[in-house]
Amino acid sequence: MESVYLETTFISYLVARPSRDVIVAGHQQTTHDWWDNRRDDFACYVSQVVVDESSAGDPDEIRKRLEIIRVLSLLEVTESVQSLAQAIIASGVIPPRAVRDAAHIATAAVHGMDYLLTWNCRHLANAQIMRKIEKVCDKSSYRMPLICTPEELLGD
Repeated sequence: MESVYLETTFISYLVARPSRDVIVAGHQQTTHDWWDNRRDDFACYVSQVVVDESSAGDPDEIRKRLEIIRVLSLLEVTESVQSLAQAIIASGVIPPRAVRDAAHIATAAVHGMDYLLTWNCRHLANAQIMRKIEKVCDKSSYRMPLICTPEELLGD
């Protein structure tokens, strides 16, 4: 069974109130479709980074996010994860203010995930950035997971 790391934006879109923004609403629907129809095809994981990010904000939304996370397996943020995240930041591909984005990639890579599922297209699901991050992962002897949005992993 293939593995997928569910980044925080996925969890947030899954439980958020329906958006009035047509694009965001479409992303929310796609997220629900993936969760309802494809989740069981994958071993799904999160990390403490996802838990920490999901624990901020509106108390009702926090509760909903953490309820989803409880059913998922938790990947450990090891020294190797921290080292790879620092290498990604040091490369300049991801800015220091987005260290948690680097941590998501590092966690997924160190734990050998097949996919990293996200709606973050600024620092994660971004073709130009992915090519550079892949080089950092390769240099550190890790295989970068395929970073994609839920619509790219919906299947047939």
